[in-house]
Amino acid sequence: MNEILEQLGQMGVIPVIAIDNAADAPKLGRALSAGGLPCAEITFRTPAAAAAIRLMAAECPDVLVGAGTVLTAAQAETAVSHGAKFIVTPGFDEAVVNYCLEQNIPIIPGVMTPTEINMALNKRLTVLKFFPAGAAGGVKTLKAIGGPYGGVKFIPAGGVNPANLADYLRLPQVHACGGSWLAKKQLINEGAFDTITQLASEAAALVRQAAG
Repeated sequence: MNEILEQLGQMGVIPVIAIDNAADAPKLGRALSAGGLPCAEITFRTPAAAAAIRLMAAECPDVLVGAGTVLTAAQAETAVSHGAKFIVTPGFDEAVVNYCLEQNIPIIPGVMTPTEINMALNKRLTVLKFFPAGAAGGVKTLKAIGGPYGGVKFIPAGGVNPANLADYLRLPQVHACGGSWLAKKQLINEGAFDTITQLASEAAALVRQAAG
């Protein structure tokens, strides 16, 4: 497995970020790192995404910075040029996948059906985002859909929270989980970085408990 994907698996939780002000990115990166989760998936849900990736990657070298909600190959190229080390998509887009494979950038495409899993396997991808996890049936559905695919690891996202995180992590087919509760827009905009550190610390503790 790719080294970056291995690192994501070791962390157990990937903070999923929508950020309005790119200048907040370095403070956010340091807050997550202080809480034991030196990682951020900065989503292209806001105009600040590319600049936030650039600033966090430049000023927080210990933080593994990736890009999420990547919808086009052009967005993927922008993210990589700004310092993103991995790409996450909400669905399976062949153009984005092909770009990342050509550039040797780890790509975690979103899937929700066996058909999409097969599409990913045809590209030799074995770490996939299960999205939207909660709306698609959560742990029960992931357990069932993952059954025929022994060599595939999933990163459930969408509806994952502290109450169900351990349930997901205990599934052998789960690689890590995407967590948007760790650094919500409101917390970032309010400068509540101590709170973000605390939430990251609590999530990291849940990961350790699930592993033990």
